[in-house]
Amino acid sequence: MQTNFDFSLPVAIGADHAGVECKEVLVSFLEGRGLRVKDLGTHAADAVDYPDFAHPVAKLVDRGQASLGILICGSGNGVAMAANKHQGVRAAVCWGEELARLARAHNNANILCLPGRFVDQVQAQAITEVFLQTPFEGGRHVDRVRKVVHL
Repeated sequence: MQTNFDFSLPVAIGADHAGVECKEVLVSFLEGRGLRVKDLGTHAADAVDYPDFAHPVAKLVDRGQASLGILICGSGNGVAMAANKHQGVRAAVCWGEELARLARAHNNANILCLPGRFVDQVQAQAITEVFLQTPFEGGRHVDRVRKVVHL
């Protein structure tokens, strides 16, 4: 079970049209921190379907080809639902820093889902920073996370 991110691998990121601006800001933010980023789109504000971006990000995380994932859609819920269909994914919708901290510390989340219509770019960066920096606590949370991963 992943307990900390392996930043030798890229961060996979994707968004639909409601999250494309936020995604572009986060790509620059992540690269500015020296992280490699695999941007899976979208790259325009034209209407698109969020599963078309959530599934490729989730596949990379599930296969261990990305250190973590970041997904953005209008509410964050659609991308989270799609990503969580993948066995090794624990995608969490976070609209605040404390939620990001708890998603990592207690749930060992490996995909951050942001609600592009409800957080501004500064908030998105702060939430992402907390998600990146917070380790999984392990301990009493290990068995709970195992119950999520293994039915």
